[in-house]
Amino acid sequence: MDDAIEAVHELNLVHVTDYDGTWEGFSPGDPIEGAEDAASKLVTVRALESTLGVTEEDAGRARIIDDEELESELEDVRTRVNELDDQRSELRAEIREIDEKVDAARPFAALGIDLDLLSGYDSLTVAVGEGDSVEIESALEDADAVEGYELYADGDYLAVFVYPDVDLEDALVGSAFTEYEIPDLGDGGDATSPEGYIEDLSHRRGQLESNLGTVESQLEDLRHEVSGFLLAAEEKLSVEVQKREAPLTFATTENAFVSEGWIPTERVEELAAALEERVGDHVEVEELERASYEEGHAHEPAELDDPDRGHGSDGHAEDEVVADGGHAMSGGKPPVVQNSPAIAKPFEMLVGVINRPKYTEIDPTLILFLTFPAFFGFMIGDLGYGILYVALGYVLMRRFDSPGIRSLGGVGIAAGIFTAIFGVLYGEVFGLHQLGEIVWGGSPPIHKGLTPEHGAYALGWLVVSLFVGVIHLAIGWAIDFYQNLSHGIGDAMTESGSWLLMLFGFWAWVFADAPPSGAAPDLLVSADSAVFAGHPFSLGFAGLPTTVGLVGLGLFAVGLVLLVVGDPVEGVEFLNVLVNVLSYTRLAAVLLAKAGMAFVVNLLVFGVYVTEESHGGETVDAWHFGITEMPAESGVMFHGHEVVEIMSPGLVHGGVAAALVGVLVLVIGHLLVLALGVTSAGLQGIRLEYVEFFGKFYEGGGKPYEPFGHERRFTTED
Repeated sequence: MDDAIEAVHELNLVHVTDYDGTWEGFSPGDPIEGAEDAASKLVTVRALESTLGVTEEDAGRARIIDDEELESELEDVRTRVNELDDQRSELRAEIREIDEKVDAARPFAALGIDLDLLSGYDSLTVAVGEGDSVEIESALEDADAVEGYELYADGDYLAVFVYPDVDLEDALVGSAFTEYEIPDLGDGGDATSPEGYIEDLSHRRGQLESNLGTVESQLEDLRHEVSGFLLAAEEKLSVEVQKREAPLTFATTENAFVSEGWIPTERVEELAAALEERVGDHVEVEELERASYEEGHAHEPAELDDPDRGHGSDGHAEDEVVADGGHAMSGGKPPVVQNSPAIAKPFEMLVGVINRPKYTEIDPTLILFLTFPAFFGFMIGDLGYGILYVALGYVLMRRFDSPGIRSLGGVGIAAGIFTAIFGVLYGEVFGLHQLGEIVWGGSPPIHKGLTPEHGAYALGWLVVSLFVGVIHLAIGWAIDFYQNLSHGIGDAMTESGSWLLMLFGFWAWVFADAPPSGAAPDLLVSADSAVFAGHPFSLGFAGLPTTVGLVGLGLFAVGLVLLVVGDPVEGVEFLNVLVNVLSYTRLAAVLLAKAGMAFVVNLLVFGVYVTEESHGGETVDAWHFGITEMPAESGVMFHGHEVVEIMSPGLVHGGVAAALVGVLVLVIGHLLVLALGVTSAGLQGIRLEYVEFFGKFYEGGGKPYEPFGHERRFTTED
């Protein structure tokens, strides 16, 4: 067993599955002797690393560490670290105690009464606390048991001297009064004034802070001294525990054991050769079942009982090794390795937020890589913001070692690139439109639709969002259809094909404005249509014929029947083909919202004036930022056009002080838009992916491929 474990561990290849205890005559194995001791030492090492704050950057070069060195040095390090850590804890506790005493004494210092005057009376009741002085004084006046009193107040802090010695709580019934405990003079040295008491405590605190700094400096020196050893010890012990606890996953008898796991098919012979070299005839390797994944379509693993599938080295069919006559302990669920292209690798993290794909599912990482940055870039669409997002993503990838943060950086770079690309197409940089004149020599090919002369684009993007929604959802249901083909064309049609028919049929009916409704918004179908009438986009034809709409309505009905036949409960959700598509209008909504925020920042800083201009034969208002200069008043001719309104004069045109305020507003405002771009465009984009798109075909729940072995980083055996 030991030799087999060593051979398999060195390969770092087999994803071991646990024995489930169902085989007759077999029982789970026991850990190899020394497993408990190694695990205890591993816990100690990790606790020491946590105490010292050891990180992987402190490792130094790999080292050889033997058992004797580990035993002796670990005990020495543990003793030294614990002694210093105990000192640090005691000092911190004493500092906290002093801080509490100082906080308790501050009300007394505010009142300015010596502490020795607040106690030691036979016939007076003395109390210091917090409350309303007017309310307290009124209560004392009305109390029958009180013959006389003196009240000292500083804000809400009060000192009350009452004659005779009475129950003050009864005297102040109905009044809000929080009493403080009078500090013990012995804790503060010889001082009797609250100020002196606090000063003595502050002096003591300074001494403790100095001692704490010394101890922390010693711990830091110790960290540099032993971090390499601790990281190497952790790795050595982790490997040792992994090996010694391996039999817990085995099915064992008195004379034999069976271990089972998943490996890449092409490396079966490598495993067999390594075990034969190490153990010889005492081990047999057989392939029990194989999971196939052909052209992106996975099949459930099947036991390899086909006589033509190949044989073991002894000439017997490979399934004969299964101890109970054909039942493998793995449950037939292979682990999953996500093998995305390097450029899309960071998006595996976003998929993992939902769950790792099952072996029988198509991994949506590549599709997410192609769509999410495009959604994000469309919604923000600004060259300046795009460059900043790329820079931020680059910093996250280069400055952090956490795989999650590095992946987030990669996502940020992709989103920033698309933001910059759309920014060039919109002709915008930090919300300013001068880029269109520089790059396109005039007007850019598309506009966000925020200004009056390009207002048609705002409605146009709403329609484009609907088209994007139809296409995106269709891809999701098409993937689900493909995955369901393994269950038969009938299941595929009722589970996924039905939704595709309903989706295309319903929206064909809407865009054709066909009977019996004929109530589609003018934005979609009339002479004012954003696409069929070319305002501002054109599909090259005037719209869908009524016949196409009626055919679409028929397809919708067929899809609904298939859906109900497959699962009657799902029939109540048939309006998802409308609701889910409408959800994509958030793309246009966020686009306009972010453009509006950037516009407001620039309006405040640079100012905006409005001119009357001719566009497409129509006279419309055009908005212009006063980047370099601003017209003095409306009604004048400015750059060849009449100024009809000055929306804002702009801070930069209002003198030096106003210009400085303008620079501050410019920087803070655009940083705010930059941050809100992540929380709005980012969250809305990922919501469309997770809720609308993934919900059509993706479940997740796959197990990660975690081979039995260890990649050494801090230790070496050579």
